[in-house]
Amino acid sequence: MNLSSYPLEDIAARVGTPFYLYDAAILDARLREVAALTEGPQLQARYAMKANPARRVLERVREAGLWVDAVSGNEVVRAARAGFPMGHTPPVVMLTCDVFRDNALAVVRDEGVLANAGSPGQIGELTAAGYRGPIALRANPGFGHGHVAACDTGGPSSKHGIWHEDLEPVVAAAARAGFPIVALHAHVGTGPQLYEFDQNMRRLCEVFGALLPLFPQAEAVNFGGGIPHAYRPGAERFDVAAYRAFLLQAVKLLSEIAGRPLRVEIEPGRYPVAAMAALVSRVKDVKATRSNEKGEGHSFIMVDAGFNDLVRPAMYGSYHEISIVGAGAAKPPEPFVVAGPLCESGDVFTRDDHELLVPRLLGRPDAGDLLVLHDAGAYGASMSSNYVSLGRIPQVWWEDGKATVIARRETVDDVVRLECDEAL
Repeated sequence: MNLSSYPLEDIAARVGTPFYLYDAAILDARLREVAALTEGPQLQARYAMKANPARRVLERVREAGLWVDAVSGNEVVRAARAGFPMGHTPPVVMLTCDVFRDNALAVVRDEGVLANAGSPGQIGELTAAGYRGPIALRANPGFGHGHVAACDTGGPSSKHGIWHEDLEPVVAAAARAGFPIVALHAHVGTGPQLYEFDQNMRRLCEVFGALLPLFPQAEAVNFGGGIPHAYRPGAERFDVAAYRAFLLQAVKLLSEIAGRPLRVEIEPGRYPVAAMAALVSRVKDVKATRSNEKGEGHSFIMVDAGFNDLVRPAMYGSYHEISIVGAGAAKPPEPFVVAGPLCESGDVFTRDDHELLVPRLLGRPDAGDLLVLHDAGAYGASMSSNYVSLGRIPQVWWEDGKATVIARRETVDDVVRLECDEAL
């Protein structure tokens, strides 16, 4: 995002800080890219809406022709409210989960959306709930890796899916229950290296080819998400055009193995939305510690955003580019740790996946300058919380030179609204 394109101080004066800023033009461009990647009768992109389920985002996703991968019953409800059709002909909305909770079973039964089962016991739960219809199965192919170990999406340490060597009894149970298995799914993640994703996709295609004979009613094979997004300045961008070539090859190969036309699906979440957003915070102070026998001292930029607003750096050591907007932007760069307001040592935006501080070179800001964390559209607002009773922050939509609040700042009344004293 080119920060000079937005009246950040004017917006901050109206909604306060911190806040999320979403640029519709960036979102639309990424959605067009994903739609072009999967253009054709046997290709389909699903948006993994857990990355950002904002109503305005979902509407743009629908307009771009993408389908939805939901992971909770409430996400299905939100997709329906954003205009996505329910039912499974075609299965525009798929519910992927390893555990049914809250309203998930009721939503599958009542709305007829495609349930993508990731645990063997879910077959019995669907039967007991009165569901009658097709399902998908999520396999754990035995390999895969997210961008850090905490995001492991495939292999012995991953909870996701049914182990690929244990699928036959689940297929038999689905047949006894009268559930046609119409889709086979796996997600092996992005991986820490850019082209590890390519290697994983090719290996996954081989696994799908070997498994397809178990699924004579399969209409689709879903390769999951994971298209890499370049978070670091100057980082190499993933070759999306080359990925399309692979997908077309996968359609041809897997359809030939199955002896019928198959639909190949992907479900990016991060890639469509990461670049569209910034987390805008206010610098409150600059302070320092000094070196002693315990370690090296640091200079800290204290801001009003914390991991309750953007948890990825604290949880995963994820990198987000940081910019100063104000007097500090023109000053010589110095190494700073950027930290938030929470009473937690981990409330730091400049750390790595080993929980070590990694100072950034930034101009020394004045108190009152804005500090912006870039590429915060994926798993930013969607993973935010009310920790220490703070309200979740506003989401501001920017389009055609106009700002619109699409989610207001929560108040303390919002935070305590669910408290009650009801006898059971």
